[in-house]
Amino acid sequence: MSIRKEDVKQEVFDLYDDYAHSRLNRRDFMEKLSAYAVGGLTVPALMSFLMPDYKNTLHVKADDPRLKTEYVNYNSPKGGGTIKALLARPENAGKKLGGVVVIHENRGLNPYIEDVCRRTALAGFIAIAPDALTPLGGYPGNDDKGREMQSKRDKNEMLEDFIAAYEYLKASPECNGKIGAVGFCFGGGIVNMMAVRIPDLAAAVPFYGTQPPAELVPQIKAPLLIHYAGLDTHVNEGWPAYEAALKANNKEYTEYIYPNVNHGFHNDTTPRYDKAAAELAWSRTIEFFTKKLS
Repeated sequence: MSIRKEDVKQEVFDLYDDYAHSRLNRRDFMEKLSAYAVGGLTVPALMSFLMPDYKNTLHVKADDPRLKTEYVNYNSPKGGGTIKALLARPENAGKKLGGVVVIHENRGLNPYIEDVCRRTALAGFIAIAPDALTPLGGYPGNDDKGREMQSKRDKNEMLEDFIAAYEYLKASPECNGKIGAVGFCFGGGIVNMMAVRIPDLAAAVPFYGTQPPAELVPQIKAPLLIHYAGLDTHVNEGWPAYEAALKANNKEYTEYIYPNVNHGFHNDTTPRYDKAAAELAWSRTIEFFTKKLS
């Protein structure tokens, strides 16, 4: 049967959020989900409704003729060694471009993040989307397995992998040397830490990312554009302390909390997606990058 988003209780989305962030294992998730399998709904139907759809949601096809795309490998000596990444930029740009590191969620370089990388390139940037699962064989084609694999990697080493991607763009003759970062969920937290770690980062855009420790905020030099989901109580609880530290240290930041949307609202492959909020947040992101990376 077809399930409509508006007919699904918020508690179901909260359960999926706990599952997607490994706070619930699959067995417990399905058991708790069974409480909402009423009125003709089944647990398998709810599971199918909640899982990502990568086939019908791409904005920019992998072979889009407006872009040059390729997989590259770069060195991350403090991280995982050799890291594979998708590199995308406009075809026949005719000039050096601002760079953007696109950072995935807690499941590796899946089709959604590759699509975001291509969207970024189509907006006029040279974009790189690394796969932090490279040392373990790369994104396995399945988000559940991807989450399991990513949990086996050290978070600090993965941070080094994304910092090394910044350095890769910095050295590219196609890049103008101004580089930003955008990330989602786990990737949002990585963006916040890249802002701490990289003095020359030109722009940082975390989507619903965990905040850095307050004592590290004085190290931030990059301007921040911060996106949060109104219903994302787990991540949002860290925002007041982060904002207080940003204000106390006179940091440049703009923050938006999008009301009545879930964590993951930008990810259009799952029903947590909110079209209006996603499009507004993305237009703000591209405007921010255009201003800071040109």
